[in-house]
Amino acid sequence: MDSEVLIGELKKRGFRVIYKFKKNCIAIINTCGFIEDAKKESLDIILELADLKMDGSLSCLIVTGCLSQRYPLELTKEIPEIDGIFGSSTFARIPEYLDRLLNGRKAVVIDKKPHFLYHHRMNRSIMTPKHTVYVKIQEGCMNLCSYCIIPKIKGPYRSRSMGSVLKEIYSFRKSGAKEVNLVGQDTTLYGVDRYKGLMLANLLKKASPIMKSGWIRVLYTHPAHYNQQLIDIIKNGPPICKYLDLPIQHISDKILKRMHRRVTKKDIITLIEKLRKNIPGVAIRTSVMVGFPGESDRDFSELEMFIKEIRFDRLGVFIYSREEGTRAFSFGNQVSEREKHQKFNRIMEVQKNVSEDINRGYLGQTLRVLIDEKDFSCPTQYIGRTEYDAPEVDGMVYVKSQRKLNAGDFVNVKIEDVLEYDLVGRLCTDGGALGE
Repeated sequence: MDSEVLIGELKKRGFRVIYKFKKNCIAIINTCGFIEDAKKESLDIILELADLKMDGSLSCLIVTGCLSQRYPLELTKEIPEIDGIFGSSTFARIPEYLDRLLNGRKAVVIDKKPHFLYHHRMNRSIMTPKHTVYVKIQEGCMNLCSYCIIPKIKGPYRSRSMGSVLKEIYSFRKSGAKEVNLVGQDTTLYGVDRYKGLMLANLLKKASPIMKSGWIRVLYTHPAHYNQQLIDIIKNGPPICKYLDLPIQHISDKILKRMHRRVTKKDIITLIEKLRKNIPGVAIRTSVMVGFPGESDRDFSELEMFIKEIRFDRLGVFIYSREEGTRAFSFGNQVSEREKHQKFNRIMEVQKNVSEDINRGYLGQTLRVLIDEKDFSCPTQYIGRTEYDAPEVDGMVYVKSQRKLNAGDFVNVKIEDVLEYDLVGRLCTDGGALGE
């Protein structure tokens, strides 16, 4: 979303945005700097463009985002080809500095305490297909997990006003959005700062009439911050997807405590049981972390067994990244990279079997599917998703259809085959595009 806001602000000032390199253009890199792999990827691109700047192919090189927020002095010193460095809270100010940068005057614009908060009146150039959009409802974080650098990069927790969020959702719906994905570092805490209470359920209640017959999907929830009001509003959907993104990170009480997750194994089990009991047909997605400092074979086996028994509908695995500036950086009993990757592979294998087994349960069922695109490898096939699949991170449904379908169509699909993570089905003979 930050890139969309930046592009929108650039276009407002008359700049033309291109996505392929052209000689003498201005290059702006929006970096990620949360974990080691992301830092390396960002640096590789910066260095590649720095070479182009050095040989005169680029007019200006600007770096923004999380990496520059974390390491502004290091980037300035080590890569002199960079003309401008902007942080996670100052990226929207890049357009006002471009004349100065193009005249050879360098700039480092970093807020030590990030405070930027997007609102609906800002210009935003959507980079996703128009039928599925993201709406950020808050910025920053206050959970202070011991492995996470986000609070230092993004700043303290701050919620957008409910009116601003609802106006943006209305605007997207009016322009053709069928799916709105609510995001933030911790969406379940929405409103705790601005309204002195947990207000996500209230937001969903007010957004539901706007997205009637569409989908509202909630991402990045925290297991410590659910309440009954939130569970009830999801239960009573649509349009709220019965899909919960619930990162648990681990299940060993020892590791959860060292991670500062603010929940115990018992808390997590109780919440999952409550969600499944109160929301019939709910799909739960989680993420777990392997290789955290001090994770013993016993801790890992406990996690592995838990995943087998609980049978999450969707699951992602992260390898612990030791990040300076976090409390876990100085923890003893660091796990070797070799062992981390072995654990990663084991969890992935477990989940592959779980996912394939869950998918088999959909055989013969008719599901509502949102079409994303045409499958260009097959002239009579389209690619879509169920409400149980978030864009870009979860599985897909391959839809066979003799009729032409369009991105953004809701259709009824009978499932005929299953893959490890995806489904294969056929458009119901009485189910073309569903009405609004």
